[in-house]
Amino acid sequence: MTGRRVVITGIEVLAPGGVGVKSFWDLLSEGRTATRGITFFDPAPFRSRVAAEIDFLPEEHGFGPQEIRRLDRTAQFAVVAARGAVADSGLAIDELDPHRVGVTIGSAVGATMGLDQEYRVVSDGGRLDPVDHRYAVAHLYDYFVPSSVTAEVAWTVGAEGPSAMVSTGCTSGIDSIGYAADLIREGSADVVVAGSADAPISPITVACFDAIKATTPRLDDPDRASRPFDRSRNGFVLGEGAAVMVLEELGGARRRGAHIYAEIAGYATRSNAYHMTGLRPDGAEMAEAIRVALDEARINGTEVDYINAHGSGTKQNDRHETAAYKRSLGDHAYRTPVSSIKSMVGHSLGAIGSIEIAACALAMENNVVPPTANLHEHDPECDLDYVPLTARDRTVDTVLKVGSGFGGFQSAMVLARPERRAR
Repeated sequence: MTGRRVVITGIEVLAPGGVGVKSFWDLLSEGRTATRGITFFDPAPFRSRVAAEIDFLPEEHGFGPQEIRRLDRTAQFAVVAARGAVADSGLAIDELDPHRVGVTIGSAVGATMGLDQEYRVVSDGGRLDPVDHRYAVAHLYDYFVPSSVTAEVAWTVGAEGPSAMVSTGCTSGIDSIGYAADLIREGSADVVVAGSADAPISPITVACFDAIKATTPRLDDPDRASRPFDRSRNGFVLGEGAAVMVLEELGGARRRGAHIYAEIAGYATRSNAYHMTGLRPDGAEMAEAIRVALDEARINGTEVDYINAHGSGTKQNDRHETAAYKRSLGDHAYRTPVSSIKSMVGHSLGAIGSIEIAACALAMENNVVPPTANLHEHDPECDLDYVPLTARDRTVDTVLKVGSGFGGFQSAMVLARPERRAR
């Protein structure tokens, strides 16, 4: 590592409730929810029938009929978010050495909607066995290869440096940005366009989560279905979306007078090597990731001003990470506001980590901690300050972001104001 420092200079978000950073932040700061009954298909056969969908029309974002046919919804999200992040950064990428510009994109399930749709076509609605490949879309191979999303973003921004698809389940969005920061620190790139995208609201995904009872069966009140840390929580709400950021070396960003949202001060990821979906109650692996991320940032745990939780709304996850905060931060965990934006925008699997990092940067930008919506009755085992219902004004100089993913992945990232780290 060269010790170079990495900052965020551009952000774009596509999330339930609106496309764009302003719509996203307005939703969070007002504590509104964007969960609703599924409209993309008939959800009647399924146990869970709620989701956090985006009202997104590709034509409104410049996609023509051929691109709409060629690109899965996940790739469309990623391309739109990348364009917006580069524009927000004010960076003229075409004036840079393209070999010094990288791309890292995270996704848990890739082109799920495209694959689901094409299976229905080639199987004639499930009636043919074997299927008839002659009816498949010409670009079906790209749907099978998640790295095609990274390639689309690289072509969009003109990046010819390191590029990668990061797929580590529900921590993909954190890990893709952590990997991007490492590329800059080690000197392999000067700028990286990094983030994640997922569009998983399809029958196959809903069926998979139904089978393991991970998603909520609450159907009577869809806009209040996602209830992290609440005693009545009974599973997460599936979502979709994307967030992409422009990461730069700090010195270069300052020389060009860029607006700096935050520094990526520390990052770590661990695995519990325990169970595909289960979590140990003591939170040891997440606590270890937090410890290493804080050490890399050279920040004491008592300096953390806000924790952006994984907060999925499953019984075991919320208890697991509550234990991890106590284990890693000690008594300071009780004095630190914690919130889960999944209560408002659902859980978009591989995309959510980047969306939540965007929320962290905007919390620092506005000195406001977004709330945990729908939190009316605390679980006694989740006894920290989870900022119920209403956003809170607070000076936010250092944020801890965590994520937890199927397969046992546990990731943590520390964001800080560059001037604070200098002190």
